[in-house]
Amino acid sequence: MPTRDPAVLNATRALLYEVSVTPKPGLVDPADVGPHPDMDVFTFIDSATALEDYWTTCFALGQAFTGAALPDLFRQLRPAGVAAETAMFHATHGVNTHKGAVFSLGVIVAAAGYQTQAAPYATDQTLAVVRAMLDGLTANDFAGLDQKPADQLTAGERQYLKYGTTGIRGQAEAGFPVVATVSLPYLRQSRGTRTQRLLNTLMTIVAHTADSNLIKRAGTATIVPWAQETAQAILDAGGCQTPAGQAQLTQMNRSFKAKNLSLGGSADLLILTIYFGLMEQIL
Repeated sequence: MPTRDPAVLNATRALLYEVSVTPKPGLVDPADVGPHPDMDVFTFIDSATALEDYWTTCFALGQAFTGAALPDLFRQLRPAGVAAETAMFHATHGVNTHKGAVFSLGVIVAAAGYQTQAAPYATDQTLAVVRAMLDGLTANDFAGLDQKPADQLTAGERQYLKYGTTGIRGQAEAGFPVVATVSLPYLRQSRGTRTQRLLNTLMTIVAHTADSNLIKRAGTATIVPWAQETAQAILDAGGCQTPAGQAQLTQMNRSFKAKNLSLGGSADLLILTIYFGLMEQIL
């Protein structure tokens, strides 16, 4: 069997690392399914293994791309993403575990393939390729939404029309600035066990993000400041390494479960942060 490039292997590892981090408020982990009774950690493992061939395809498309217009690489990638979603849903019996990662991480793996055609891997250069690949994405995807029947709108499209938020599309088109300027720098300087470092990194993401999945579950964007302040308070208490931070994290976990709130968007950004951390060999 041919050896897979680290850019491919680390995609699967990133998915498995993310679901293994415990306890994650509003998310599935080995100890608790949180507000997601239709899935558990095994559902995520099945999903992660079903996507392995997709990451190979993403990387190969990037490595083989020779065009001058990088948005053409994204257009080549989209059919593979649709097929990957089908494989995911088949593996999970219809449960959405990694749809966000199929898009976000798929773009990054393809960008890594392109970036490493003639140079060693570099995170900043890979993110520059992502920005070039997705130039104009939100304008194109959100064009004419006011004419689209309401029952055909996705959750992200509804939030764009109601709040003007561009969600993961906007983050991706900008080269994932929360990851590049907040969570990855935090992870680079973090200390502790991998679980502690990744829990604190997740709280850092929540403290700086308007999580679209959280807004969807709450039915209002007013939930965002509360979630941000709660996450920042954990970090201010010293993070999950300290008794005070751990106690606040436990309470946040209880609150999210009681209120049926999810942090799926933040989990996707944690996956990307983990991926870059693995590529940089800091995890």
